[in-house]
Amino acid sequence: MTRIAIVGGHGQVARQLIHLLRRADHDPVALVRNPDYREDLEGRGAEVRILDIEHQGSREFGEAFAGCDAVVFAAGGGPDGNIERKRTVDLEGSLKSIEGAQTAGIRRFVQVSAIGVDDPLPDDTGEVWRAYVEAKRDADAALRASDLDWTIIRPGRLTDDPGTGRVALGSDVVRGDVTRADVAAVVAAVLDVPTSIGKQWNLVNGDVPVGEAVRSAH
Repeated sequence: MTRIAIVGGHGQVARQLIHLLRRADHDPVALVRNPDYREDLEGRGAEVRILDIEHQGSREFGEAFAGCDAVVFAAGGGPDGNIERKRTVDLEGSLKSIEGAQTAGIRRFVQVSAIGVDDPLPDDTGEVWRAYVEAKRDADAALRASDLDWTIIRPGRLTDDPGTGRVALGSDVVRGDVTRADVAAVVAAVLDVPTSIGKQWNLVNGDVPVGEAVRSAH
């Protein structure tokens, strides 16, 4: 059994991940800014620790990760038009999580990103979407450049449909939709598969069962 810190612990993917980690005999630790989330998350089986992603530094991140064996970065600045939060949450939150994991002596780090963020953006791209893509792109680059045992999962367009348990996963998978439930399932699975370390994979719904997809992805 291992203790898994989830940054952005009340997000839609994170809440489903908590359940899957418990089923796999892991101890999820949900890191959230708002204490009002405590009752809900504890009811799902998570330990709750308070962490303000935007206003606390990497030292506080490291303290919040104390006793954990892995970090999952699943935070996001939300779908609204706040450009600043794309930087402070999606990018800087990831950077502080990487530094915090290093100071806490944690090697394993899984990051939820987005498909296609390394592709050039058209000139007419909206400011908010450009800020989001650039934040995810730069966060992934920083993680790849770190000395951590990282895995980057890049989902396609997220949906709230029920999980299918079947995905397409790999470095050359093309854009498509994927349920948040299936993203959570893949994140939970890669934590237990050492061959996923050092891999950056696109993720959409497909035909291959999650466990098989994670073991065979390239």
